[in-house]
This record gives sequence, structure tokens and C-alpha cells, in this order.
Amino acid sequence: MLLGHRNAIALAGGAILLYIGIQSIRGDPASVESAPTTEQSAVVSPDSNARTLAADFGSTFLLTLTNPVTILAFVGIFAGLGVGVSGDYLAAAVLVAGVFAGSALWWFVLSAAVDRARERVTPAVLRRVNQLAGVVIVGFGVAALWSGL
Repeated sequence: MLLGHRNAIALAGGAILLYIGIQSIRGDPASVESAPTTEQSAVVSPDSNARTLAADFGSTFLLTLTNPVTILAFVGIFAGLGVGVSGDYLAAAVLVAGVFAGSALWWFVLSAAVDRARERVTPAVLRRVNQLAGVVIVGFGVAALWSGL
């Protein structure tokens, strides 16, 4: 069903990627000054901080679960691995749990690394990172548009 609309999807996705990439190149990054400092974070009670972390995790988890690209990617990966063909639902559940644990570990490590490097990231560095990311995103957008033609 989706393969019949492949070109339209590629064109729409490419246009969206171009827009996002151009916005990243042109836009000002989020202000580093607006992020709470360690001293400001210490004022927040541990209970409210835990609720915020849990809410952030939950919203990100739900966003990822409802992302059609993620769903289709895992359907394709699991189908390629033959998951569910033999009816071994325990093996499928272990595979899904492993993917979840690996993803959670990756985000934890990435978030911890960014938190530790926060003091060294100046607004100028952040602007350059955004511009570089924008160029890469524009490149993917052009590739998607090209494949849709």
C-alpha cells in the first residue's frame, strides 16, 4: 500500500527535511543562558525533579512509539529476522525488551555526555553545530526529493 505512494511520500518527506534543515541553518539555537545552572537545579526538590524526569521519559517514549518511521523500521527489521514466524512469542518478547533496553541505555549515555559537556558549549559552538546539522539535513532532503522524482 505504501509502495504505491512512494514518490509522493519521498517528495513530501524531502520538502519537510529541506524546511527543517534551512531552519537549523538560519535559526538561532536555544539560548544556553535559559538552561538552569547546577545551582538553580539544586534548589528544585528531588521529588519534583524525579516527576519531571519521569514525565520527560514518558512523553519521549510515547512519541517514539507513535512515530510511523520507527514502527515501519522495526516491522521491517523484525520481519527480516523472522520474528514471529515460528510462533515463539517468548523470543519475540525478549527481542523487543532487548531493543528497548539498548535504546534506553543509548539515550542515558547520550544525555549524560551532553550534560557533562554543557559548560563547554558556548552559543557560538551551538550555532555551528546547528548549522552543520542543518546542512546534513538539507542533504538528506535533497536526496529524498531526488528519489521521489
